[in-house]
Amino acid sequence: MKHEWRKHEKNLYLPKQKPELVTVPEHKFFMIEGKGNPNSVDFSNRIEVLYSLAYAVRMMPRQGYTPEGYFEYTVYPLEGLWDLTEEGRKSDTLVKDELLYTIMIRQPDFVTEEVVERAFESVRKKKPHPLLDEVSFDTIEDGLSVQMLHVGPYDDEPRSFKKMREFIEENHLEIKTLRHREIYLSDVRKVEPAKLKTVLRYMVRRI
Repeated sequence: MKHEWRKHEKNLYLPKQKPELVTVPEHKFFMIEGKGNPNSVDFSNRIEVLYSLAYAVRMMPRQGYTPEGYFEYTVYPLEGLWDLTEEGRKSDTLVKDELLYTIMIRQPDFVTEEVVERAFESVRKKKPHPLLDEVSFDTIEDGLSVQMLHVGPYDDEPRSFKKMREFIEENHLEIKTLRHREIYLSDVRKVEPAKLKTVLRYMVRRI
């Protein structure tokens, strides 16, 4: 049976449109860092290199190599950890050029360092990407978190973040880090802004 994250991991990827508390386990990711406006060509190029590696892993059995423990699965969605530079934090309004980010695509548990090396090798041979050497592979554990589904344009996210902060305060929690996570469930090239679906997540601790 094919592993579909939308069906099998609903608690992490399909929350309701109201804040809720979840515990997010450790996951493996291909990731790349960047700075600046996410509407830029540079940002698109960084997304592109992540997907090239994610699909290299997904298609390995068709290329004659089946990793140990491999199973059929749907490639996970793009995610990002977002922060601001010191300058950006001083501004009362969001200055997109001052954004700092790490974007990433989660990998299934069977992905080992050997599988990662093969994926890099495959991309280098088939479609070399100038940003390939900037991609890293690592594990991240968000742990205790507050998340909700945001429906609408990215620029409307502050409305949802406000609800999340109220929920955090009411439930005797505090935000652990100024960075927050976003998980992109919609393809921005195909979905109109009003219907975009994004999971927003703050990492928290009890106080």
